[in-house]
Amino acid sequence: LFFSSRRRHTTSPGDWSSDVCSSDLEAEDAWVKVDEMHFTNVIFNLLDNAVKYAREDVPLSLFIRTRILDNDKVEISIQDNGIGIKKEDLKKIFEKFYRVSTGNVHNVKGFGLGLAYVHKIIHDLNGTIRAESELNVGTKFIIILPLIKNK
Repeated sequence: LFFSSRRRHTTSPGDWSSDVCSSDLEAEDAWVKVDEMHFTNVIFNLLDNAVKYAREDVPLSLFIRTRILDNDKVEISIQDNGIGIKKEDLKKIFEKFYRVSTGNVHNVKGFGLGLAYVHKIIHDLNGTIRAESELNVGTKFIIILPLIKNK
């Protein structure tokens, strides 16, 4: 996978005219070794969760950022303005079969495997993933992967 050129971009995808995705792709000429299918699934899972757990009172907003750390790692962060996660749940979200209780606010189906899969894939790539969150403000997932090349 290759991240190139510094871009700041805002899009309004498809029919979601009130939903916005913005990015700051600061990591220039950064190369990481990943399995394309699994890494695509990781990113899709995080974006899908942002949509599933969006707040109903505000339009969905996503912010994606890449940057180089210590000249040998790349940080990829995906931040949303969703319902957020309680601090006590944050410690468990990467455990297999763990599901955060949302009461009857959101009727989200699943088995609690998505973030466990994300965690496993990132760790198999010698990377790390963590989450920062605040209730009713949103969640930010931060992935750090080793670079194989940075021009």
